[in-house]
Amino acid sequence: MRSGPRTSVRHLLPAIVLSGGLCGGICIAQEVHARTPQAAPGASTYSPAGEVNRVLPPWLRFGGEYRARFEGYSGGGFNPANSDAYWLSRVRLNLTIRPVWWFRIFAEGQDARAIAKQPGQPPYENVWDIRQGYVDLGDSDKGMFAVRVGRQEINFGDQRLVGSSNWTNTARTFDAVRGIGNFVLPDAAIRLDIFAASVVNVVNDTWDHHQQGNNFHGAHAEITKLFPGASIEPYVYWKLQPGLRNEAGLVSRLNEKAFGVRWVGSLPAGFDCQLEMVRETGSLGSDKVHAWAGHWVLGRTAASVRMKPRVWAEYNFATGDANAKDGTRGTFDQLYPTAHDKYGLTDQVGWKNVRDIRAGLEIKPARNWTAVLEYNDWHLANAFDALYNTSSTASARSATGTAGTHVGQELAVTASWTVSSSFQAAAGLGHLFPGSFLKKTTPGSGYTFPYVMFTYKF
Repeated sequence: MRSGPRTSVRHLLPAIVLSGGLCGGICIAQEVHARTPQAAPGASTYSPAGEVNRVLPPWLRFGGEYRARFEGYSGGGFNPANSDAYWLSRVRLNLTIRPVWWFRIFAEGQDARAIAKQPGQPPYENVWDIRQGYVDLGDSDKGMFAVRVGRQEINFGDQRLVGSSNWTNTARTFDAVRGIGNFVLPDAAIRLDIFAASVVNVVNDTWDHHQQGNNFHGAHAEITKLFPGASIEPYVYWKLQPGLRNEAGLVSRLNEKAFGVRWVGSLPAGFDCQLEMVRETGSLGSDKVHAWAGHWVLGRTAASVRMKPRVWAEYNFATGDANAKDGTRGTFDQLYPTAHDKYGLTDQVGWKNVRDIRAGLEIKPARNWTAVLEYNDWHLANAFDALYNTSSTASARSATGTAGTHVGQELAVTASWTVSSSFQAAAGLGHLFPGSFLKKTTPGSGYTFPYVMFTYKF
């Protein structure tokens, strides 16, 4: 067992407060549960927080979540000698205070731990910290106007560019001021989010904090009812980040703007479609930013067939940089995404310098069960740029561009079971088959990623 900062007041204080609240709540819940008539089998699911909330005033609500995931890999860095397996544990406890409809305080603590993984650092571990803490003025869901101030999640669209990355054990939040408007017009409904934010840097053994000068601003609109069964999401994001090196090697400040639109809609005969296209401009010191990316999906669900199969075909593209010394940055920046399983289950490929052909089949073999089979085929968009994973880290590169562009292929299968409204289970297995690019720039081993996950909301 490690010593030092593990036993500091910084770790013990939130644990005592939050754990004390949980233990006290469970004691109250047990007393209430003992004297409350029990529902018929299968009618409801026992929830500690639900029982606690029975005896609390309606303006005070307690909740929480526990998630455990066993995962591992073999072929890390595409090296056959690199493998690992470990257990991820995460507890979240939250409290909501809402004395009147237009005023709400929300606080959430999180304890994320990695068992049998060294070193235990983000994104795997962050021992007891304040994950969210904000104030709402107005009703952000139903009111015409609302303002949210404090540490919070920011999720837009399918989180391809901006999301909380909840798959990772520590996840992501922002320190932000956010204005929210909901407008109902005769032929459309519009939700508009305008925000000024800074991403929170997750650091173990100390309080999380954002980096001064690392700012992220933007406006995101969601327009529904304008077209039957469809939503349109235009947006603009503005990223400012100091301390980056430009192509001349000088430490500079990034000033980058992203302009995009997302469309999600249903079509006749069970078809559905999605598309998203985004253009990035700006500068990093003397370098100019010119990049773009696209995401296109066409699917069809046979709702009248047993197991309700859905098949889909997908194409993802993001530009790379053709010349690392020409003063133009062509590599697309995927910003702050929830990237897990967007471009393959193994998360070895991100939305940067990539051409991704993807297809899949989803079925529902039984009530509350879902199974998915997916295939990916990846190529670099530009042979002179690197392969980037979902964390935007370059994992392989051919500076001369002679290693080709075929990264590889992946087959993956996942299954999920919603046992109840409180408990869900999931499992998956993905294997990456390396292509010519990986075989020439790395040891060339295949990469395998299995996981089993359980989530309990209480």
